[in-house]
Amino acid sequence: MAHRPRILITNDDGISARGIRELSEALDDLGECWVVAPDSEQSAVSHALTLERPLRLSQQGERRFSVNGTPTDCVTLAMSCLLKDRAPDLVVSGINRGANMGVDVHYSGTVSAAFEGVILGRPAIAVSQVVGNGVSLDVARKVAREITLWVLEHGLPPETLLNVNVPPVREPRGLRLTRLGVRRYTEGVLRQEDPRGRTIYWIGGGEPVWERIPGTDFNEVGNGWISVTPLHLDMTSRNFLAEMESNPPSWVREGGDG
Repeated sequence: MAHRPRILITNDDGISARGIRELSEALDDLGECWVVAPDSEQSAVSHALTLERPLRLSQQGERRFSVNGTPTDCVTLAMSCLLKDRAPDLVVSGINRGANMGVDVHYSGTVSAAFEGVILGRPAIAVSQVVGNGVSLDVARKVAREITLWVLEHGLPPETLLNVNVPPVREPRGLRLTRLGVRRYTEGVLRQEDPRGRTIYWIGGGEPVWERIPGTDFNEVGNGWISVTPLHLDMTSRNFLAEMESNPPSWVREGGDG
């Protein structure tokens, strides 16, 4: 008898976040869903693994666990321990509170959790909802479900995930395939003084400004479209590699250091 699809659900906002609750409800009837998420918020931890202290899995319900670690820890423990008898058919991370677009995907715990699934050989989806006044998660739920069904049926290329960002509008104009955009922060580090007169710093204190480049996630989401960007694990600059191979620098050589 064929198994029902096994889906691993995680996030970086924590096990108690509304986004992961809504996501698990949206996907619950599509297969055997397992929720494994951090026990507290772990936003912007990137692909951190916890190596210098023990981790604990705490059961919160049927096929529902929290971990006192990072999103990457959650996926690693889930696949190495909880699901070692049969790997998940898909890893879905989200629904994140806030966008994960452009270079911010490198900082995102949400995207990194999906990438950990990819590293361990599973297709993955990361879903984020851009924050705005009065925004519900209804659209993000529907899109996550729709794309999950498609990936379960069609699969993804090796080492690939889909990064989904939903604009802060009740009725998006549609869905577009995009590439990563470009953004800069108007004031990357804020310098202040604490009540005792000591200097302190806040990283990422300024408002981000993104370039309006057609076809990028920032641009399309800013214009009211849902953005889906395929991301690949291999970050090799193939064009520059080919250029260097055709005209090798002086330090490229065979043999030892001499």
